[in-house]
Amino acid sequence: MKNHHLIALLLSVFIAFLGIGIIIPIMPVFATELGAGGFALGMIIAAFSITRGVLMPVIGNFSDKWGRKNFLASGLLIYGLVGLLIPEAENVGQLITIRSFHGVGSAMIVPIAMAYLSVLAPAGQEGRYMSYLNISIFCGIGCGPIIGGAIYDTLDFAAVFHLMAVMSFLAFILVAATMPPQTSSGKDRRTPLIQSFKNMAANAKTSGILLARFGTMIIMVPTMAFLPLIMSSWQDTSGLQIGIVIAARTLVNALLQVPFGKLSDRYNKLIILITSSICLALTVMCIPWMADFTSMLTLYILLGAEEAAVWAVLGAYASIEAKERYGHGTMMGVFSLAMSGGVFTGAVFSGTTMDILGTHAAYAIASLTVIIISLTSVTMIYRYELKLR
Repeated sequence: MKNHHLIALLLSVFIAFLGIGIIIPIMPVFATELGAGGFALGMIIAAFSITRGVLMPVIGNFSDKWGRKNFLASGLLIYGLVGLLIPEAENVGQLITIRSFHGVGSAMIVPIAMAYLSVLAPAGQEGRYMSYLNISIFCGIGCGPIIGGAIYDTLDFAAVFHLMAVMSFLAFILVAATMPPQTSSGKDRRTPLIQSFKNMAANAKTSGILLARFGTMIIMVPTMAFLPLIMSSWQDTSGLQIGIVIAARTLVNALLQVPFGKLSDRYNKLIILITSSICLALTVMCIPWMADFTSMLTLYILLGAEEAAVWAVLGAYASIEAKERYGHGTMMGVFSLAMSGGVFTGAVFSGTTMDILGTHAAYAIASLTVIIISLTSVTMIYRYELKLR
């Protein structure tokens, strides 16, 4: 892949996730106006995660055989259509259906972009190169909420979602015009998907990496979907302020991707992973106790820094496993499946807990779950690596 292809890939991912970020502070409020409660909010996110999760390994494996460009372009086109369809939803059921379609598009974007970058990364620099993609993702998601919040304050719901559609269509044009159809390595196109699943399950290190990715994604629903509801309960809170808090987290994450990517390439990945995961869980536990804009903003800046470390080290691990064992599209598809599985679990679990036990309990239980899973996954990776010494 040439440098201009790399730039086009990162720019298209940024534009696509800018469109997603635009709707983040608006979606929960829009869903609530349609009658969604805590469980329904969780299911709206879960619907996205289910279709995304089921299709990502399949599409990743197919991309190793048939090329990546058409999948990536199709996913961006679906994103644009979703932006047009969401404002037309008249009830929660329709919104869940549209979000399921949204998940199909996501399955064609995230693992394919990760596979492109994994192929490009030189040996020993996997963390740095995967961090480039994370920067595009988090800058898009980070800038989007500010824009979305401002548009919502000045215009209406529909304008926010229509802007998402425009951004996605622009990214589609960019990919269709500039990206090469296939980027493969020697290990791509060799192993059927079912056999790859079996190989990953039998490898304790790979399983530990996937478990860690699953566990650290459980907190996404409480920290994203429930935040607007918490802040909206305060006096004189605007959509712009909600967008700023969400943006601060993602922009700090983006800013620290390259430093943490380099750090994960040079130093002990396990130490970085367990330290950042536990700190992440403890920070999430504090969220419902915040009572003003300044304290919540400070907490989300800290959250972004902790997530940057987690994303960088797990991205490096996944890229190394793709090169050594499974093929880039296949590994990144399953890695992304673990992400979606964590989001889905967090959506259902946290939404139900919030309805039954309240907001504070939902955050506390999610945080404790992350700590337990992180300790388990790190133990699996450590024992595997210990046997190789």
